[in-house]
Amino acid sequence: MKKSDRNALVALPVVVVVAALFALAGSQHGSTVGGLPVFALCVILAFAIQWAAFVPAYLLQTERFFDITGGLTYITVAVVALLLSDAPDARAWLLAAMVVIWAVRLSSYLFLRIRKAGADKRFDAIKPSWPRFLNTWTLQGLWVTITASAALAAITSTARVGLGTVTAIGLLLWVAGLAVEATADGQKSRFRADPANRGNFIRTGLWSWSRHPNYFGEILLWIGVAVVALPALRGWQWVTLLSPVFVALLLLRVSGVPMLEKAADEKWGGRDDYEAYKRRTSVLVPRPPRKS
Repeated sequence: MKKSDRNALVALPVVVVVAALFALAGSQHGSTVGGLPVFALCVILAFAIQWAAFVPAYLLQTERFFDITGGLTYITVAVVALLLSDAPDARAWLLAAMVVIWAVRLSSYLFLRIRKAGADKRFDAIKPSWPRFLNTWTLQGLWVTITASAALAAITSTARVGLGTVTAIGLLLWVAGLAVEATADGQKSRFRADPANRGNFIRTGLWSWSRHPNYFGEILLWIGVAVVALPALRGWQWVTLLSPVFVALLLLRVSGVPMLEKAADEKWGGRDDYEAYKRRTSVLVPRPPRKS
């Protein structure tokens, strides 16, 4: 067995343990069904969906429904949390709607993108190895668990707090983040669809103010979700406020910005227009281009 395969097998239980710790924290002061915490049941469901989807994906050697499965998992756990919780209030319904709306938009966008492209090259070296491919699906289960944890904890919480100023602020942040992310994705899709832009990089619209405006929107909207969830959290449920921190670290340090910046440098590095774009344009937070 290759070293990469062994490492993937070692990582699997680590991922599950981290998810279990989040399940334990998020379940505190939460609703139960048959003595089992609803939050924990949602975490189990998130992983079960990934592992069930892995089987046909590996047999068919395809990653085409990876993103859509992630989106459907968010939708499923949000709805299940809402339906199984004790007397969900307006905050619970609002949070479930925020997660579902975001998941429907992003997963459908990613699914249409990969259907048009035909494949995702990031999976080429992973698919043939069942331990590495399984680990990828398992990590998606962890991604769902941590990212949605604040929302799930508040939805399932037994503490019911009326909506107020904090909720309004969180909702505004979420709306702003979703608008930025959707606008940036739309602008990039239209740019790529124009044959005249083949071989070039986007630097118009929001992309003239940020090299990764979609990621800024993603981080901002999950901050909004955490803010809306905040008043309903108690005790160890506060750990779930790591949700937007996790999203930011993932996008800024792991699989988002570093990978895309490296790929862009390899493709356009050395070109005067690209190097000038990098010097003038913010990496993440949208702002007017620098003059030099």
